[in-house]
Amino acid sequence: MHKPVLLKEVIEYLRPRNGDTILDATIGCGGHTSAILEKILPDGMLIGLDRDEEAVKSAGERLSAYGRERIKIVKGNFQDIESILLRIGKAKVNGILVDLGISSYQLDSPYRGFGLMHDGPLDMRMDKSQALTAYEVVNRYSKDKLADIIYKYGEERYSRRIAGHIVEKRRSKAIKTTAELRDIVKKAAGFKYKRQRIDPATRTFQALRIEVNKELEALNRLLGSLPKILMPDARVLIISFHSLEDRQVKNAFKGYDKEGYLRVITKKPIRPSVDEIMLNRRARSAKLRVAEYYER
Repeated sequence: MHKPVLLKEVIEYLRPRNGDTILDATIGCGGHTSAILEKILPDGMLIGLDRDEEAVKSAGERLSAYGRERIKIVKGNFQDIESILLRIGKAKVNGILVDLGISSYQLDSPYRGFGLMHDGPLDMRMDKSQALTAYEVVNRYSKDKLADIIYKYGEERYSRRIAGHIVEKRRSKAIKTTAELRDIVKKAAGFKYKRQRIDPATRTFQALRIEVNKELEALNRLLGSLPKILMPDARVLIISFHSLEDRQVKNAFKGYDKEGYLRVITKKPIRPSVDEIMLNRRARSAKLRVAEYYER
């Protein structure tokens, strides 16, 4: 079962109140959303957004008890948030939550191809209507392009070695499954990870997922939209799970602070407690950053 990360902290820093319009830009399984709704109803509105059609359907069913007139769930990419909000008649909101993590149901669904623990097709698409899949990246990209992606998005020091093994293996037959890819990466760099606690393929899988879904580009566009979609005193909360995302959020918040658009609330990111990590191992790398908007 999916456990929302940093739930207590999200509610504390978001400060949702009755009558607020809150945007959950990555609604996922709706864990954070339920807690937010308890605070903003009966007069508020919750706008839920997700690229994953299955998440949109699941969240809609799960949250239907709160009343459809106060909840709007939309399939879409948060990089298009300005146009999405205009389309539903709410140009600005009182608060935004963005959870950049992969949900448990995505990781635990073998056919989605996100996880290391289950064998499945090399897919990794958050939006299954898009054309690009991990299969295309692994089997069509050049060795140099593969190595660059694995190094840049996975921060993998053995990226060239791993890319070389992938290209060599696909010469004889296409690489089709997550288990095949994991085995290739393990043979290429596994001996380098003997003293580390992570699976040797973790960084490579992260890099492929980011490339397939253009995650950093989407986050950059969302961050660029913030001053246009926030009401005065609105807060934006972003939960990241790796250094690339966290650095992007940190730098954007600092830049807006200097320009006089946002006030950084969390000088250092909020981390999960030891108790939360014990209950939910997937929370261990989460970092929450918070900023507040004010009109110049």
